[in-house]
Amino acid sequence: MNTSHPDAVTFSDLSRNPRSVAERASRLGRLRVTHRDAPDFYLTAADREEQRDQTLTTTSRIFLALMKHDPSARALLLAMPDVFPWVRHLGVEEVRAFTVELIDALSDAAELDLDAGAQEVIAGWRATARIKADPSQHEEALRPTSGDFGAVEVTP
Repeated sequence: MNTSHPDAVTFSDLSRNPRSVAERASRLGRLRVTHRDAPDFYLTAADREEQRDQTLTTTSRIFLALMKHDPSARALLLAMPDVFPWVRHLGVEEVRAFTVELIDALSDAAELDLDAGAQEVIAGWRATARIKADPSQHEEALRPTSGDFGAVEVTP
């Protein structure tokens, strides 16, 4: 069995010795399965994954309740630079918009199993901050444009 990383096995390891890999996954909580020709995946117990889902749902609901009881979301807005240092390049209203979009996306992830949305929100706002952090890029972004420039690539 592959021992290059303590919490990873190859797909070949899994197919050759499923019982041993399952026992290891159970012992570790989750185990990364690498595959040369496909994306890696995790092998984990269903109850552990259900607990993670419950944790995400609880966290999401706490953030939604905070926003409901404090529409200005002051505490969340004050915490955003600690979590996302790049928000310092955004304006106050942009940080507020980012916060609301992120909370909504986290709620969708928790309640609707739509996991990609939160990362898309973060990537989009990080790209905005990156442009605003570079005066020449920001100036270029503010220039009027016309026409279709094709698909947009999102980089992490």
